[in-house]
Amino acid sequence: MIRTKSYYLIAILLSLIVKESESAPQAYRRDPGHPQWHHGAFQDVKDSVRSEVRQMLHSRAEVPFQVPLEVNVVLIGFNGDGGYRYTIDSQKLEEFLRVSFPSHRPSCLETGQPLDIEHHVVFNAFPAGQPELIALEKTLKSAMVPAGTAREANFGREVPLFEVEATTVEPEFQKLYSYLFDIENGGYSMEEMDRHWPTAIFVVNFDKVRIDPRNKELDLESLMYGRITQLNDEEIKKQEGDYIYRYRYHGGGASQVWLGSGRFVVIDLSAGPCTYGKIETEEGSVNPKTLPRLQNVLLPRSSAGSEQTAHDIFIGHLAAVIATTVEHVIAPDVRYETVDMTTRLLVPIIVLQNHNRYYIMEKGHNYSINVEAIEAEVKKMVHQGQEVVIVGGTHALHRHEKLAIAVSKAMRGHSLQETKKDGRFHVHTKTYLDGAILKEEMERSADVLAAGLLEVADPSLSSKYFLRQNWMDETDDAGDSILKHKPLWASYSSTRGKDKKRRTEKKKQGDLYRTYGTRVVPVFVLSLADVDEHLMMEDDSLVWTSNDVVIVLQHQSEKIPLSYVSEIERRHAIPSQAQRHILAGLASVVGGLSAPYEKASNVHERPVVNWLLAVGCHPFGPFSDTSQISQMLRDVALRNIIYARVDSALHRIRDTSEAVQAFTAEYLKTPLGEPVKGKKNKSSTELWLEKFYKKTTNLPEPFPHELVERLEKYLDSLEEQLVDLSSFLYDHRLQEAHLNSSEILQSSIFTQQYVDHVLSSEREKMKCCSIEYKFPVHSSQNYIYAGILLAGFLVYFVVIFFASPVR
Repeated sequence: MIRTKSYYLIAILLSLIVKESESAPQAYRRDPGHPQWHHGAFQDVKDSVRSEVRQMLHSRAEVPFQVPLEVNVVLIGFNGDGGYRYTIDSQKLEEFLRVSFPSHRPSCLETGQPLDIEHHVVFNAFPAGQPELIALEKTLKSAMVPAGTAREANFGREVPLFEVEATTVEPEFQKLYSYLFDIENGGYSMEEMDRHWPTAIFVVNFDKVRIDPRNKELDLESLMYGRITQLNDEEIKKQEGDYIYRYRYHGGGASQVWLGSGRFVVIDLSAGPCTYGKIETEEGSVNPKTLPRLQNVLLPRSSAGSEQTAHDIFIGHLAAVIATTVEHVIAPDVRYETVDMTTRLLVPIIVLQNHNRYYIMEKGHNYSINVEAIEAEVKKMVHQGQEVVIVGGTHALHRHEKLAIAVSKAMRGHSLQETKKDGRFHVHTKTYLDGAILKEEMERSADVLAAGLLEVADPSLSSKYFLRQNWMDETDDAGDSILKHKPLWASYSSTRGKDKKRRTEKKKQGDLYRTYGTRVVPVFVLSLADVDEHLMMEDDSLVWTSNDVVIVLQHQSEKIPLSYVSEIERRHAIPSQAQRHILAGLASVVGGLSAPYEKASNVHERPVVNWLLAVGCHPFGPFSDTSQISQMLRDVALRNIIYARVDSALHRIRDTSEAVQAFTAEYLKTPLGEPVKGKKNKSSTELWLEKFYKKTTNLPEPFPHELVERLEKYLDSLEEQLVDLSSFLYDHRLQEAHLNSSEILQSSIFTQQYVDHVLSSEREKMKCCSIEYKFPVHSSQNYIYAGILLAGFLVYFVVIFFASPVR
């Protein structure tokens, strides 16, 4: 009986504990009536997308392919509950963004030309709740670490400085992301890839007085669902809290804007202000006025009219920052536009070292290369169905003398002017490696070295990626660029002046060729010793890329001072750690990713930089220090592969239409040789193909009507495919979009070949005359013609004789 009563009391106590925990204030709670996020804007823009696609396909107007892009702007602390108790009308901000930034057209950094794809940007702006704001403030307050003092903006007084490791508060932002968009599992797998993943920009306005880590008395839990009091004038003046805090992502540069590992960007307007960029260069530098600050809006207090003006300026400034985020991170430019239709991707990491002091392929050291981690990141940047194999190996540089000579030839130097502490310019020469010179020799050796590494790593895969007629036969000395002893006369052989491609395609006994459907992206890591301790590659970087090769420099110097500064500290490069630079190069070559601080500029005819988003979960640039790629950039890489195929297909379609136009203009002429013109009220962009198909003209067709009907049916089916592709991209159904883009590209290739064949055959038929060579033929008609001629002369003389008056 006593035991039964004790069980009964324990049950009562447990129920009370559960009720108390349920009644405790909690953030991210889904109460009845909780507002649901809806994703269905494509139905609103579907008709406009279809009309744009039709105009693009059925006219000569260069209209880009429209792809809706949804961007969610989440306002945290702008509902009268954050810093300065400032309020922003989310609907007005959304309307302002829609009007001022309706579209964005990315470009290719390699060519500088805009893609045939334009994003129709759909903005959703909405506030986050007070419990979520307090939960973030609580996490941020506990993550602040004292870091000395810092000077306020505009050479103000020195105040305490706190730094926040962004990776410690990132899980709380991930919770908010999952809560707002009803995504419980934030994981990323190939099976989940085709569900919609929203893209978010968190604009944050924390109350610096509440999150002051020196204030231990304030209980933030009580404010979770409690009433937040408004501020008087004196409290508003103290809202900066007499301290500064800023973020560092994985120990990188200090910033108040950072890219998370998920699909969100954090813009904290209460942090900082921060200053970073390139020394003595204004372009792209971040300063205290780069981001809007509420302190400048509300202080000093003024009239209502000026407050409204300051509010409008603040909203405009904030919208510009959001637009910059879209252009550099959410829909950035493409680094290399590569149409990759292969089913296999081989990435050989070839380490060429001139020493035996250490081996960077050996695990467990600070300078080691983790091949498995690189392979895991690369696999997330390719579509499902493409096989990825990464192998690594070490070669002695002195055994490949042509490569050693290329490294020696690539050493360059340039003059550098810097201002020292004495205030004077000091000129010195800086040595660097020129990647373009290295590329040619290393490209020639890539396949042979890669095949050797693959044979050692996995012999069963070797025959899948490479074919060789006989592995035991020796290759031609003149054709193998990595043989140690190449005869001098080989360079003066008869094949010296021939095309390189023709030589490589010619099959010889023992030669190597890639199998069909294979792409090889070699990564050359130059592990050098006894070199200049400040040796780097171009642009203060340790990596150089082209569209098919990655070159990374590695040596054992301690730190190399860079020409970049974060606050008052100079940034340094650690040349012994090559992992991050290998991943950055592969992200550019395989995924077409550009650095978040680069953007193509038609005005400058070169890429321009903006360092605002240089900090975060990416391996690019001097302000990053992580060897991971965020899920947002992985999505960009997957879309870039699709964009490259669609862009190529649209160029082929335009070339086909122009070929039909040129053929019609050449052969459709009046009897006097003048070109035939259509009706005066017709648009100049209308195709002759459309006129012949619609039967709106009585002009003769210079090509078979079967071609017209076939092209029209193809354009109609392509229109449906492009509209579906736009819908797939909007819904983040990337696997279906990938298959759709493959079909579009293949059908465009077949159609172009068909049109070229028909036009070439019709061009032969449309020739006005032909020259034929025949031997002269003798017949009796020649005598008849001679007799007629003689009779004519006789009649002429008779007439003259009788008509003469002298007789």
